[in-house]
Amino acid sequence: MSPLHNLSEETLILLLKKKNQQAFSYLYDHYASALFGVICRIVDSSEHAEEVIQDVFVKIWRHIDLFDTEKGRLYTWMINIARNTALDHRKSKAIINEKKNQPLSNIVNRDEEQDQSQNEQHTKADFIGFKNILDNLKPEWRILIEMAYYEGYTQQEIAEQLEVPLGTVKTRTRAAFLQLQQLLKEYR
Repeated sequence: MSPLHNLSEETLILLLKKKNQQAFSYLYDHYASALFGVICRIVDSSEHAEEVIQDVFVKIWRHIDLFDTEKGRLYTWMINIARNTALDHRKSKAIINEKKNQPLSNIVNRDEEQDQSQNEQHTKADFIGFKNILDNLKPEWRILIEMAYYEGYTQQEIAEQLEVPLGTVKTRTRAAFLQLQQLLKEYR
């Protein structure tokens, strides 16, 4: 564990921008499991999720100078990096080909493991309190957020899956984010 304790977000960001390795260890120790949970919801194997989490922290280390406190919180920025990296990984040609070449028994076993993993991830989401916040959204908004951020669907894929127009998905997603923003302010 890092010798740094209870850093404020501002101090942590300053240390990270100075490429302080203890601050980076602190960041990893305090955020890796939450980011890993987001990645596991998108990537279909823990082996691939471990690769993605490494990529995520490399990106955070390399691009921390791009983080702007005026645009949001560090955790939100990192979740977006994790989500986008996981989506890129899932949609990569190598992963698509790997999925096509799996024997049926591997797919069945993976689906059972994924169900168990998803139950564990719901518990992690409950631990950080975000599931409680999501539960306050209208059901038609909550499903959009869950599909986009936990399952990795694009807005177009959500529209097709739910059989609603793309414009409706975009409007509902925007409304959901506005309500989430308000709920998060109240949560603090």
